[in-house]
Amino acid sequence: MWRTRVGYAGGTTPDPTYRSIGDHTECLQVDFDPARITYDELLDEFWASHSPTSPAYSTQYKAMALAADEAQLQAALVSRDSIATRLSRPILTEVRFLDRFYVAEEYHNKYALKRDRPLLREMEAYYPDPAALRESTAAARLNGYVYGIGSAIALESEIETYGLTPRGEERLRSFVAPR
Repeated sequence: MWRTRVGYAGGTTPDPTYRSIGDHTECLQVDFDPARITYDELLDEFWASHSPTSPAYSTQYKAMALAADEAQLQAALVSRDSIATRLSRPILTEVRFLDRFYVAEEYHNKYALKRDRPLLREMEAYYPDPAALRESTAAARLNGYVYGIGSAIALESEIETYGLTPRGEERLRSFVAPR
């Protein structure tokens, strides 16, 4: 994945915000390199990350797969049907086209990284503009590692590319379980 952003989608309310979300759902937008991870692999992660047979708590917090094109929509529907067959239960997670994605307020983006002040300071040296930090591949990767997502092997293969100080590298390693 080379970029992640959080925001709002799936509704009709113009220009939603966290305080005025209307009928939108909070979403994660993922830009990825299909040579490194396929859309089907992303779908596998999506289905594994929530309980697709449980009803939504609310529109704001429901799980929803939003496809960018017809090929993604068909792949998402096939994967949904496969999960339904495997679980022998109806899938309540919605699958449909993405009409428009609204980027959330800056304080929502790269949330885990922003809560870790030492790593954030190092990233802000490269990306002093909040929008540049939000759009950064390095910040997306660090945010995931701070959340505890990603393997030690993957981290070691790329850690030098982040431009962190030795102290920053050790701090980042502390978030990743050795395998």
